[in-house]
Amino acid sequence: MTQTETQTETQTETHCPYCSLQCGMRLAGRRTPEVSAWEEFPVNRGALCRKGWAAAGLYGGRERLTSPLVRDRETGEWSAVSWDHALDRVAAGIRAAQAAGGPDGVAVFGGGGLTNEKAYSLGKFARVALGTSQIDYNGRWCMSSAASAGIRAFGLDRGLPFPLADVEETDVLVLVGSNLVETMPPAARHLDRLRERGGKVVVIDPRRTPTADRADLHLQPVPGTDLALALGVLHLLVAAGAVDPSYLAERTTGWEDVRDSVASWWPERVERVTGIDAHEVRALAAMLGGKPRVMVLTARGAEQHSTGSDTVLAWINVALALGMVGRRGAGYGCLTGQGNGQGGREHGQKADQLPGYRRIDDPAARAHVAGVWGVHPDALPGPGRSAYELLDALGTPEGPSALLVLGSNIVVSAPRATHVTSRLEALDLLVVCDVVMSETAALADVVLPVTQWAEETGTMTNLEGRVVLRQRAITPPSGVRTDLQVLAGLAERLGSQASFPTDPEEVFAELGQASAGGPADYSAITYQRIRDEKGVLWGGERLFAESFAHPDGRARMYAVEHRGAAEQPCADYPVHLTTGRVLAQYQSGAQTRRVRSLPDDGPFVEMHPLLAGRLGVAQGDAVRVATRRGEMTAPAKVVPTIRPDTVFVPFHWVGANRLTNDALDPASRMPEFKVCAASVVAGA
Repeated sequence: MTQTETQTETQTETHCPYCSLQCGMRLAGRRTPEVSAWEEFPVNRGALCRKGWAAAGLYGGRERLTSPLVRDRETGEWSAVSWDHALDRVAAGIRAAQAAGGPDGVAVFGGGGLTNEKAYSLGKFARVALGTSQIDYNGRWCMSSAASAGIRAFGLDRGLPFPLADVEETDVLVLVGSNLVETMPPAARHLDRLRERGGKVVVIDPRRTPTADRADLHLQPVPGTDLALALGVLHLLVAAGAVDPSYLAERTTGWEDVRDSVASWWPERVERVTGIDAHEVRALAAMLGGKPRVMVLTARGAEQHSTGSDTVLAWINVALALGMVGRRGAGYGCLTGQGNGQGGREHGQKADQLPGYRRIDDPAARAHVAGVWGVHPDALPGPGRSAYELLDALGTPEGPSALLVLGSNIVVSAPRATHVTSRLEALDLLVVCDVVMSETAALADVVLPVTQWAEETGTMTNLEGRVVLRQRAITPPSGVRTDLQVLAGLAERLGSQASFPTDPEEVFAELGQASAGGPADYSAITYQRIRDEKGVLWGGERLFAESFAHPDGRARMYAVEHRGAAEQPCADYPVHLTTGRVLAQYQSGAQTRRVRSLPDDGPFVEMHPLLAGRLGVAQGDAVRVATRRGEMTAPAKVVPTIRPDTVFVPFHWVGANRLTNDALDPASRMPEFKVCAASVVAGA
């Protein structure tokens, strides 16, 4: 069956352009599509959030780019040019940067929303056509801490090692730093069904979110203290004899060190660190102890910290100590954020990885991938800088002087954004591929207009590790090209010895060859299988039932210590600032802020009435939030559902990430988006 045979005259089966659920939907119409339910797709069964239902609003806007643009640096004026002119200019700029700084004089920055085919081709382009080690992507800021912890503990990272629907089968679900009711609403039905059958839901979040409203127990820790809570819970489980000694002896290593490391974490100590009452810590441990099935899921609230990977390891220790990992309806998982956050890092966008989730410093991995690409292994560069470190080095004497950006709006999404913007402005050449003039594209020297969701075909890997097929449903506007065509055009101009196919199914087949034998092996997956099976879970439906991916088959347990946030409140910056998402918007808002049917009320500063009272602030008043890195002004949103010592700002608009801390997790290189010290005052 061909792609066209899966389409009726008016309908195409595809997937939502937003989060990691990758909900199935049908599109009708060839110009302005209409969204309808695809009830048979197993992840969402026809349900969509308001963003999904409004996804067709991405089309027909006046802001859509349809011609390559070149900016005059002296005047700032833009000129429309031909594709040949634009690509020739980019290639010339790349050669100039390489002549001045060698292969690493050019950098590439990708995105967790790119299809697997694009992510794979981008990594190949960087290493073969450019010869640069300087490639990373915004997925580094999504779930890299969970990935780092999963690889260390289990030997393998697949966000959820089981289908999402398994949530309904557990007895106690612990959500650490997740607001899935707002960030992935179709998944909320699993919480409801879990509770209907008598299961319990625990939410750990400094804010009482709509997700917390569905919880049987809601704990509100000081931002940055989730790790201490996990240590205290494990302490109580040990004391109560609730751990599974047979499982620990047969399936893990390192338990004794972990057990000893939590001995001093009494509930009263946990209370002093986290602000959670000792009796609530005991209540959580009592809920977990003795239950047949316990599931712990972490998300950005726990992971986007300078201690994020250790925090995840601490919660993995809880799941392992209870003997839950590998048991149906139980265990540990990570709720991926971006649409292709899983696949995006599996196939070569990260600075330290090759396709198939292989390490770039592994000689065998290098030999295998080089063989597929038709180059010598020694020609491949080694590991490069992580995402923030790469951006921080731009335009410096030691860093790249040219940058190619695909699928990322760095100006809005990067921590310490004002500084990062200055680094972008210091480049000799900035090239951005996008569908609209995003805040990052506005700084570019060359903007290349590319196709978007529903105008192209490609695969995505959702939060379960389910590889799905986004099928082309409408004809793209005249004048735009696919990212695959852009990379092929540049590779040809740069004299690449490797070919760069532009047909996505051909690219996927090559990706399968390159990933064969790797931890994330896609070699047995085809477009036809994906269509027939409504998505294919790489590695199988459920992982770790018999063994873990380490050579001895055992999970590794690590003793970790609470260090706290890199930046603590002080007299000048007395409150905690945390950031996150809201229901109607997605990521940097480059897409959703342009959909008219989605409410765009702009940023706000959420605060508790006690804090508002001390500041003399009423609902809607302008307040100024400042940190050591910058400041922003937005209306106050006064609610009793947040900790009195904490303020919350959504990050979909320019402003929030001018404030956030660029302190990095030492293992994952994740910036500390979720907490920093701030001051809040009334007035603009």
